[in-house]
Amino acid sequence: MTTSFFSRIAALATALVLAACAAPGQDASSMVIRQGKIEQITPTTIRSEAHTGVGAVVGGLTGVGLGSLIGGGTGRDVAMVAGAIGGSMAGAQIANNAAGSMPGQEVFVRTDSGVLVEVTQPVMPGLRVGQRVFIQGQGHMARVVPQ
Repeated sequence: MTTSFFSRIAALATALVLAACAAPGQDASSMVIRQGKIEQITPTTIRSEAHTGVGAVVGGLTGVGLGSLIGGGTGRDVAMVAGAIGGSMAGAQIANNAAGSMPGQEVFVRTDSGVLVEVTQPVMPGLRVGQRVFIQGQGHMARVVPQ
């Protein structure tokens, strides 16, 4: 029974690792470039993307491994589950704490079509209010660059 339980935990952990590592593809045909004029630039701080999923999986597997060393029978199963839960929570928190931050800027651009677009990006020297710019890409991949 313990081997079956551990096999299920290992399969779940593998699925979580694969899901955490998967990144949505950026299709070259979906590249969007818009033009506009900067209306406002606000300094901000950008937190780097933490891979909390990977931290949670590694912590969970470590917790299961340590829990399997405790007791026997049902007590061992309970210790493994508790170790998996506690390890997952601790691993996710450690991954979050390890994520650094960098200076950034929120750039508000009024496009030529009249739509106001806000892009948060690392600091791009040389951008100023009133400047004509391109907005390259869309969503979290968008960047404002001088024309």
